[in-house]
Amino acid sequence: MRILAIETSCDDTSAAVVLNGRKVLSNLVSSQVDVHQKYGGVVPELASRKHIEMIVPIVREALERASITLKEIDGIAVTQGPGLVGSLLVGLSFAKSIAFATGIPIVGINHLEAHLSAIFLEKRPRFPYIGLVVSGGHTALFRVDGFGNYKRLGQTRDDAAGEAFDKVAKFLGLGYPGGPIIDKLSREGNPKAIRFPRATLGKDSLDFSFSGLKTAVVNYLRAHPEPVGGYPKNFISDIVSSFQEAVVDVLIRKTFQAVRQQGLKSVVLSGGVAANQLLRKRMVEEASDHKIRVYIPSPHFCTDNAAMVGVLGYEYLRRGIRSDFSLNAFSNLPL
Repeated sequence: MRILAIETSCDDTSAAVVLNGRKVLSNLVSSQVDVHQKYGGVVPELASRKHIEMIVPIVREALERASITLKEIDGIAVTQGPGLVGSLLVGLSFAKSIAFATGIPIVGINHLEAHLSAIFLEKRPRFPYIGLVVSGGHTALFRVDGFGNYKRLGQTRDDAAGEAFDKVAKFLGLGYPGGPIIDKLSREGNPKAIRFPRATLGKDSLDFSFSGLKTAVVNYLRAHPEPVGGYPKNFISDIVSSFQEAVVDVLIRKTFQAVRQQGLKSVVLSGGVAANQLLRKRMVEEASDHKIRVYIPSPHFCTDNAAMVGVLGYEYLRRGIRSDFSLNAFSNLPL
């Protein structure tokens, strides 16, 4: 079954062709970083306009690179939420138009579920497992018992982890997106230089909170105004390294707390922040210490991409699950 997948939940326009939900025949992503960089974050109206500009060429090139035509496509999978409604509507409207014109079946996909399923493009974890989705818009823990069978165990009560990275980077004047910048700069700093707070939210809680950590970084910098001649060489790198250490500590602690509570033996890490090198390293080390299997997608499958949407398109369409033309976009779509 050949699935055409489309993803436009935020600021990346992506299209892919996936065979049987596992083999990626093509996977294109058009980034909008240059568009939003000067604003320090995604501007929804600009994102929507850029999606309108890029959706046709990206889908066309995805088909060409897969050496396939629309007549050979067996199904269409498209992200319907959660995300920026204006962005979602571009991909959703385009996908429905193709389905209407060709008669190809279509199915709407939850963006969070797509992240949780991205690992199946490369590995075959056995259900059930603990799934951690950590990105710019989401930080949540799930028990995953199968495709379409999820139990949310915990989520952020305020900022998502990736959002905290972006906000800290913006305050420090490091640029956008903040995650990759902090990841790189942190390697030059001392992660033990500053003891920033870690929010636990109670002994048994699997929820997250990063707003207080973000504020602690801001207050630390305000308490240490820039001296004449500038900050010492490693001052900023020590701050971001210590900040990143605090974020990763919380993510690791909560994930393996969920493993113990649920009595499971596998963890799947996903989402854009899953590309962070420290988080990947610490997750593998912790899993090894606890004799737990850990699965982490390649970095290009961690960030938003259409191939992960194609995994679910295959799983649902082959079961006869499909959407009609009332399919709509939702900024908040619980999983």
